[in-house]
Amino acid sequence: MRSTGGCSAATRTSRSSGYADDVIVHCKSEYAAKQVLREIDQRMAECGLVLHPDKTKVVYCKDGQRRRNYSETHFDFLGYRFQPRCAQCRGGELFLSFLPAVSVKAGKSIRQTMRSWKTHRWTQLKIEELATSFNPVLRGWINYYGKFYKSKLAPILGQFDYALVRWVKRKYKRLGGSPTWARAWLKRVVAQQSGLFAHWHITYAGMTER
Repeated sequence: MRSTGGCSAATRTSRSSGYADDVIVHCKSEYAAKQVLREIDQRMAECGLVLHPDKTKVVYCKDGQRRRNYSETHFDFLGYRFQPRCAQCRGGELFLSFLPAVSVKAGKSIRQTMRSWKTHRWTQLKIEELATSFNPVLRGWINYYGKFYKSKLAPILGQFDYALVRWVKRKYKRLGGSPTWARAWLKRVVAQQSGLFAHWHITYAGMTER
């Protein structure tokens, strides 16, 4: 459970959002957040339950309007990390907002999953067949984690491009195992079939937008 100070309100001074046993309580002030936290802790104790000591904290939603210094200014929820981030308004001006993006923990999980595929060993397949096999998972990650700050997915999904380079090196012996030639081969495919892999519009944004 997390109490986030400096957000919106209800139950007089707070409003809650939750999924399963993970709950966020939005409060107008630090005082209100700590008061609600005490009440929840008491209620949990009455039910024979205990709040998670590491996940339970008061977080300050720092942005351009809320500029205080606070020890906790971020939290993770449902695979997203909420923290102060630079945003752009319709007029093009930049400002500081409190926004979500894929969390460090979720990024690590995605990388581990991609490593488990051992894509470089699938040399019996054509690249189009690889795309057919992996695109449903790649598209699922993008659809979920790409709702906010899609650019944060680029270094994560870029690991799959590295796996594809390794696949190219093993499949096409004429390239002599050269990473440089393998990357060049892959970039030619991106230029010719920019929509082949679901993530290429993120990791090769400059090329696929041409």
